[in-house]
Amino acid sequence: MLALFGRLPVDYALPIITVLHLPDGRHSQLAEVFERRLGRPVREACDKACVEPGLIYFAGPSYHLSVERDLTFSLSQEERVHYSRPSIDVLFESAADAWGSALAGVLLTGANEDGAQGLACIAQLGGLTLVQDPAEARVSVMPEAALKLIRPDYLLPIMGLADVLAELGPGTCKALSKPNC
Repeated sequence: MLALFGRLPVDYALPIITVLHLPDGRHSQLAEVFERRLGRPVREACDKACVEPGLIYFAGPSYHLSVERDLTFSLSQEERVHYSRPSIDVLFESAADAWGSALAGVLLTGANEDGAQGLACIAQLGGLTLVQDPAEARVSVMPEAALKLIRPDYLLPIMGLADVLAELGPGTCKALSKPNC
């Protein structure tokens, strides 16, 4: 992920919301590590906080992360999805509901099928779908699960995905924020 985020322009204006499968009961230092390594603002998503342009967000451990229609975050401890909490599917499905066709979803390496159904939801609502080439993925289960459900807009190695994301901007992904945020 550092390679992907590190290739984005320093003034990248779109928010990036990220889920990694984390063990329960531990404090995550992902935001601090990524902020230090990338030299750009990175935060752990907080309940009821507004999604802000230009920030990278990580889901914290033990909670599902959702995006509400008013573009605020919501945390929950609902049942695990594919043995995971946080779940990529939960984030993708809620973000697709919030942003519709203005959303881009990226699915990378992983050891279970989490994210595939959510990426299909993004595709159904007209959003942009990007999948890491399974041949390059450290663990190919996640990208392969997505390919069983959809034909993504982009199927590329991580550096190719970074190049596509770097080209996206507020003009391509229309709905960055709403006035109440």
